[in-house]
Amino acid sequence: MASIFLRFPQGRAKALTLSYDDGVEQDMRLVEIMNRHGLKGTFNLNSGLYAPEGTVYPKGQIHRRMTERQVTETFLNSGQEIAVHALTHPFLEQLPPAMVAREIIKDRENLERQFGTIVRGMAYPYGTYSDSVVETIKACGIVYARTVESSHSFNLPTDWLRLKPTCHHDSEALMPLAKQFAEESPRHAPWLFYLWGHSYEFEANNNWHVIEEFASYMGGREDIWYATNIEVYDYVDDFNRLQFSVESTRVRNPGARRLWFECDGRLYEIGPGETLEIA
Repeated sequence: MASIFLRFPQGRAKALTLSYDDGVEQDMRLVEIMNRHGLKGTFNLNSGLYAPEGTVYPKGQIHRRMTERQVTETFLNSGQEIAVHALTHPFLEQLPPAMVAREIIKDRENLERQFGTIVRGMAYPYGTYSDSVVETIKACGIVYARTVESSHSFNLPTDWLRLKPTCHHDSEALMPLAKQFAEESPRHAPWLFYLWGHSYEFEANNNWHVIEEFASYMGGREDIWYATNIEVYDYVDDFNRLQFSVESTRVRNPGARRLWFECDGRLYEIGPGETLEIA
């Protein structure tokens, strides 16, 4: 029986994505760092909590939400993904399903209008959720939702609505994991490094050097696919729709995306609508 493993675009076996919450002023600096090093990720926004235009924060305040105009200027055409963080950042598991649905749908609606896009991802406010919340957000068109439960692994998610990141940027394991990810190669299944946090924490802890070091070290590597959260989800979802013959000697790609996979140590590439014979 053939062994078949997903490979990312151009046959890469590794992917890196980031996820940051709240839409705060420090995101501007983070986006600049990410773009400078070629990193991509997702920013989870509470569109019901934008600061009023012209807001001036007291000296020393760390958590400074951006205005709608600042959010648009920071993320529009940035190459980064925008996702839901609920309209008003509540503890979703404490709300009845109808209120959860409103928090998600209204946030989606606002962000889609603001950015002219379709929003399908999110991060749980406070990292809290329940089975009822998961069912509700799924009904609201959300396809992935990030938790705050670090896995310290590079495994692809098996439950995209309870998605566990690799680690937070303040974890002592950050650079050891980064070095393992960069210097070693997956033996079989592909690897995903998923980093999360809040950009205001860099200012609060006076440690912008942490993300600068991480981005400098991890950026610019030909064997890593740099992608937003939704790009990773969509690629994996399309791969899972590949149709293989019983003996794994033939594969059809019913989707609209070019895909790569490894079969018994050999790399294959299959275009949209193609059927491929596997040697």
